Amino acid sequence: MDWKIFLTVLASVFIAELGDKTQLATMLFAADKEVSKWTVFFAASAALILASAMGVLAGSLLSSYINEKVLHYIAGVGFIIIGAFTLYKA
Repeated sequence: MDWKIFLTVLASVFIAELGDKTQLATMLFAADKEVSKWTVFFAASAALILASAMGVLAGSLLSSYINEKVLHYIAGVGFIIIGAFTLYKA
């Protein structure tokens, strides 16, 4: 296992997930006194695993057809557009 890649992905995804809508939704589910916190934890974890698996699969498929550098540019432009839209709506 490439620990440098592992730690880079771990840190990036962890920081990106802090305070996002997914974490807030999970917090709201866990706030319900009648709901098992373990159920919420395992369901949220499974959802993140599935979403991550879809991302890995999509990235693997796209990299077969599109150059990795081009994919990085596309992702960068996408993030800039999302950021600009978020600032516009604020």
